[in-house]
Amino acid sequence: MRKFRFSEDGDVAEDIRDRYGYDGELLDIYAGNEGVGVHKWHHYLPIYDRYFERYRGTSVKFLEIGVNNGGSLQMWRRYLGEKATLCGIDINPKCAEFDGQSGMVRIGSQDDPAFLADVVKEMGGVDVVLDDGSHRMHHIEKSLRVLFPMLSDGGTYMIEDLHTSYYERYGGGLRAPGNFFNTVRNMIDDMHSWYHGKRRLALPELAREFNGLHIHDSIVVIDKARVQRPTHSRVQ
Repeated sequence: MRKFRFSEDGDVAEDIRDRYGYDGELLDIYAGNEGVGVHKWHHYLPIYDRYFERYRGTSVKFLEIGVNNGGSLQMWRRYLGEKATLCGIDINPKCAEFDGQSGMVRIGSQDDPAFLADVVKEMGGVDVVLDDGSHRMHHIEKSLRVLFPMLSDGGTYMIEDLHTSYYERYGGGLRAPGNFFNTVRNMIDDMHSWYHGKRRLALPELAREFNGLHIHDSIVVIDKARVQRPTHSRVQ
């Protein structure tokens, strides 16, 4: 098995610059992190910047599933700015100690619809969801089905660490029915239902609420937008 962990005495910033050609401010924030720890795959940094840069300096309502050591919320505070409403949720009660440090922290399960609804209500809505939670297939899909309809129009839903879709211990596997990428494939089919004529949608509660899917290594990004019937014309 190939070892993926970066050497502890290596230069994190240099590795990200050299291999991914990214040298944005988020790199400095991550590589220069102090205080509580933050743990990220290196190729995530330019992906984050690509989708979240437009929210910087705004009053974005940003919900992160998974708090761990609190370092990720600290990173987002430094990146997004003081106007952002940040909230992290985690099932581990020990994470409550991070409440108020960089944002709100609430304790509960990502597959509990009532808990998720209460958190979004307390936040005053939600513009961005970043699922870095349990990484288990049924949790990922449950959170998506509950939270995506609550997402503001034009919002962003990102799920990371989806390499777990290929791990049996997370409910996945290369050919496993529960592999989350099967859900993604169904969403792609739903998005194109205008053309194939299949009346029964796989995820009807989401099918008319997103207009874009972006697939990266271990990351899926879903764009929230009310879908309009496609129209074409010829202009001469």
